[in-house]
Amino acid sequence: MRELLAELNRSLDARRPCVFCTVVETRGSTPQKAGASMVVFADGSQAGTLGGGCVEAEVKRHALAHLTGGPAGVPEIHTFALDDNYGWDDGLICGGRMSILADPLLAGRADYFRRFHAQVESGVGCTEAVIAQAELAPIGSRYLFDAAGQLLAQLGDGEPPSVVRSGLAPLADRPRPYHKAGVAYLPMLPRVTLLLVGGGHVAQAVAKLASDVDFDIWVLDDRTAYTSAERFPTAQKRLTGDIGQVLRDLAGSLDRSVFALIITRGHGHDEEALYHLASTACGYVGMIGSKRKIKLIYEDLLARGISRDSLDKVHAPLGFAIGSQTVPEIAVSIVAELIACRNLGRTIPQARLQVTL
Repeated sequence: MRELLAELNRSLDARRPCVFCTVVETRGSTPQKAGASMVVFADGSQAGTLGGGCVEAEVKRHALAHLTGGPAGVPEIHTFALDDNYGWDDGLICGGRMSILADPLLAGRADYFRRFHAQVESGVGCTEAVIAQAELAPIGSRYLFDAAGQLLAQLGDGEPPSVVRSGLAPLADRPRPYHKAGVAYLPMLPRVTLLLVGGGHVAQAVAKLASDVDFDIWVLDDRTAYTSAERFPTAQKRLTGDIGQVLRDLAGSLDRSVFALIITRGHGHDEEALYHLASTACGYVGMIGSKRKIKLIYEDLLARGISRDSLDKVHAPLGFAIGSQTVPEIAVSIVAELIACRNLGRTIPQARLQVTL
């Protein structure tokens, strides 16, 4: 969504006509869920996707009609039943329903989307509430709220209907998009920072995949060459120094929005990293290694005063059991667990993978 909003803002700044199309409600099985978006331009090009197939093509057709002489600036909601009429040729007979808001945007709306983009870029999260029933307010009226429920911006006259505020779900609960009382709520969840302790091959592969699924990346190593921009081009922070000292300095600032992954080049570094991370408020702490290595490190840390409760929260061994052999496959198993912890707040213990280094 960050990239799509950036493209949308560039288009509005250039006064380039476009239609912003967003899935506002789904029922049953659908190729995309609420929150999926695309921007359609007058030349027939697009950014983003609603899942492809006949539904996307039909929405695009309506959007182009707006851009080539239809009612300017009037948002519409199009609802599709994914039956024989939509999907047979593409093999997408899902049996569900999709409601999609097609919103022809005018340059005068640029301030709202500029604020929306800035809030998403900040990583602190926000919720966009979109009116989907005309009885409440004009269809397509938009209200942007921060994580505390404060109104940041709006596209619509007057105060938001009271039902809009009352339906807001706390972002701390990481809600999925939902529809309530004629309002579509499209949360943009706070981004999670992934702190990679160790800059080796596994860390490189994990960083690449984790960036693609919207984690912010920090990498720490005691070797300058292993935290370089060449090795970690997507990292927001590259920390070089004694691992224990750096983590000791960071520990107090680490909260549930930080996931820490210990994948250093040696058991001694792993143990020192876990000593400083196990008792922090991180939302996830994981350490790579065999069961024997983990057992020995845990025994040492218990002797050093780390509590059993703190160690019980550590994901070790880590990753999902997918039979991974290569470094990229190991990265897939690890990132899958990170996604599960971020989106679900948990993983399934019996699905965990032992990675031996």
